[in-house]
Amino acid sequence: MALSLEKLRRDAKALKKSYEAAERGAADRLRMYPPRTIGNTLKHADFLHVIARENGFESWPRLKFAAETVGLDRAARQQRLKIALYHGQNWVTQRLLADTPDLADGLFGLQVALYDRAAVEAALAEDPDAATRARGPRSPMLHLAFSKYIHAAPKRQDDMLAIAQMLVDHGADVNDSMPVSAENDHPLSALYGAIGHANNMPLGRWFLERGANPNDGESLYHATELGHHEGLAMLLEYGADPRGTNALLRAMDFNDHVAVQMLLDAGARADDFAADPVGGEEPWVAPALHQAARRMCDRRMVDMILGAGADPAREFHGANAYAFARVFGNTDVAQAIEERGAPPLTDIEELLAMAAEGRDTTGRFVDPHTLPPAFRNILREVLHLPGKLEHMKRLVALGLEYDRPDGQGVTPVQVAGWEGLPKVMAFFLSLKPDLSHVNGYGGTLLSTIIHGSENCPARATRDHITCARIALEHGVALPRRTPDLAGEEEMAAFLSDWAERVPGQVIDGVG
Repeated sequence: MALSLEKLRRDAKALKKSYEAAERGAADRLRMYPPRTIGNTLKHADFLHVIARENGFESWPRLKFAAETVGLDRAARQQRLKIALYHGQNWVTQRLLADTPDLADGLFGLQVALYDRAAVEAALAEDPDAATRARGPRSPMLHLAFSKYIHAAPKRQDDMLAIAQMLVDHGADVNDSMPVSAENDHPLSALYGAIGHANNMPLGRWFLERGANPNDGESLYHATELGHHEGLAMLLEYGADPRGTNALLRAMDFNDHVAVQMLLDAGARADDFAADPVGGEEPWVAPALHQAARRMCDRRMVDMILGAGADPAREFHGANAYAFARVFGNTDVAQAIEERGAPPLTDIEELLAMAAEGRDTTGRFVDPHTLPPAFRNILREVLHLPGKLEHMKRLVALGLEYDRPDGQGVTPVQVAGWEGLPKVMAFFLSLKPDLSHVNGYGGTLLSTIIHGSENCPARATRDHITCARIALEHGVALPRRTPDLAGEEEMAAFLSDWAERVPGQVIDGVG
């Protein structure tokens, strides 16, 4: 059915009615796209806002303007194209452009993101100020930097760089940035967009060659996540300073000896740990030896960071590194510290270590409220690691909280789904977690699985479709627009097929 403003207005009225009747599905939709009204009394405009967000628009006024200027169906396809370019859903981009070749016409930000050199040149000749005028939350330079189209059209690299130069020639700034969101003003730079977000090394180098700041608080850290060292090397070449950052610790997440050595050679200090929140999130890392212990780093990594000055006696969240090693079951870290003199474990640490080592803990229990903060979320911390399922079963038998949200509100079953681990997810589902939970990112179990299928670093070797199937078999709802918004083609096809076979599970909204 074609979209229309009248239909969407009716959808907003229906959502309001459902919400006022305390229907759970309506409350979930509002948690995913919180209305702007402060207080308990929601207005019709708040429900229009939710409907607009569910349809890919920033607000109802923007949706209404698009509908009145280009027509709602075309506007919706343009919004979908923006999402596809930003998230690297190149099969969606190609399908949309094949169906509507002129879809980007008149939209300067999209023309920039698609590397349409002739269109950009013509637009700037007519309106030079277009180079710096924001389109939505991003300037043209940021549309370019955050576009992942380079991976679909690598032959357009010269056009991409020519557009970058045209923008600079007309006043754009290589150090431009945008806030994370309307509610979070933490800046994300164009350099981060190119290197950390889009994995676009030619554009990243172009920015650095023209004075982009390599110490932008994001690029170095995220360059360790790319699965290669080109971005990290160029940032260090242009003066990125790893001291006081968590880049070294993030590289340890992947047991990446090469990246860790590059950072140490560039001046990183093994015991640096930046504990302050970044962009509203607590750090995902810990001091070096604690990090090595809980990420199951090998002895070579442990020797590297000990040789660089990591302190075995340092405490983090109420536990020392030796306790971390024993509780998480990392014998390499434990042995390295034992060779230097290990401190004794507390009674609780000893019991948790027994679970890690597979020793009998029958009849023993832990009050989770007595655990030090270091171990309160251990199930969430270890579930993605190979061979940890039996360990987790022993921890649950001891009484650890199997449905406890982490600092961002993500529960273990959601993390297992995001990681694409069907057996682990099935274990948590067997414990009857809250399947209606919406995490701090606005994600349900199903939407978290779908997000993982597009963003989990290990997604190539994981099975997100099986996770989605298991979730749906457990009765989670399938929002109507979810198949169209899924970024992985196989996932989108699976969800579309499920919606056809089980129409009673399809609900309004998007998740």
